[in-house]
Amino acid sequence: MIRDSAGNGVNLNARLNAHGQESVPAFPPTSNANGQTIDIRRALKEGMAKLREASVPSHTLAAELLLMHALGRDRTWLYTHPEEVLEPAGSEKYFALIARRAAGEPTQYLTGKQEFWGLEFEVTPAVLIPRPETEHVMEVALARLGPRGLKIHMDTGLPRERLRVADVGTGSGCLAISLAYELPHAEVFATDISAPALEVARRNAARHAVADRIHILQTDLLEALRPESHSFDLIVSNPPYVGRNESAELQREVRDHEPDAALFAGPTGAEIYARLIEEAGELLRPGGMLVLELGHNSAEHVRAILAEQNCWTNVSFTDDLAGIPRVAAADHI
Repeated sequence: MIRDSAGNGVNLNARLNAHGQESVPAFPPTSNANGQTIDIRRALKEGMAKLREASVPSHTLAAELLLMHALGRDRTWLYTHPEEVLEPAGSEKYFALIARRAAGEPTQYLTGKQEFWGLEFEVTPAVLIPRPETEHVMEVALARLGPRGLKIHMDTGLPRERLRVADVGTGSGCLAISLAYELPHAEVFATDISAPALEVARRNAARHAVADRIHILQTDLLEALRPESHSFDLIVSNPPYVGRNESAELQREVRDHEPDAALFAGPTGAEIYARLIEEAGELLRPGGMLVLELGHNSAEHVRAILAEQNCWTNVSFTDDLAGIPRVAAADHI
């Protein structure tokens, strides 16, 4: 049963006889692969079962998100309309998405979106899917900025000086855009080596109305910014940190579908940190801050690099919810 514009129940599969009573169906009802009429409840149940059989993680959530996407509805609507019969186009789209997810395609690429820091981001196979762990980078960066992250001086009410921020390997732009959103007095530079990734970041910046404060640059790490030495207040990065020798251990969703350039940094995964930290040291002004996401076994390697370069102080490491050191932070001397 669906509803017309007046909110009345209308069964589009039935027609009236001469006495105004429902008669035989005017066209075949929406059905699943077994030829059965299918409503929201059954569609969800069958979708969950197919994903569970394919060993898809969080299969219940994936089935919900894919049905919401196929129908253009939210979760509340799904669960308040369990007996709603699916239209043929919606049913076909949904089960096609279920098949693709069962084959390993990430839900986020199928729906084209992922939430990060309370904002919705477009994602495509050109960019790494934003993950909850990366929100620790945001937390550490904002905590380190302290009062400098406020648009005005609280004691005088006067505007603060503009912050200059760089996000290295921006991908979807989730860090750069979230920082621009939180720091309205910041000028943000978002770099990536991938042109297709930067197109996604550009669209996300426009979506969240911060495009006028974000400079999107195609470059390797910080190369294009190096002439602007000692002029940045904050540099953040979620760099590639997976080792090629670990690729077989990755989930198929990651290994087979997310961009290699955003995942792999070399044989061990720690190779990128030395150059990234050195370039950041050239760009940060005294008192400027570097905040980096870490691979699961990168902390000691990064600690040694920061110690060797001898221009860093106030070094700290922050664990994620699994107890793994996930974020390194340091102030430039």
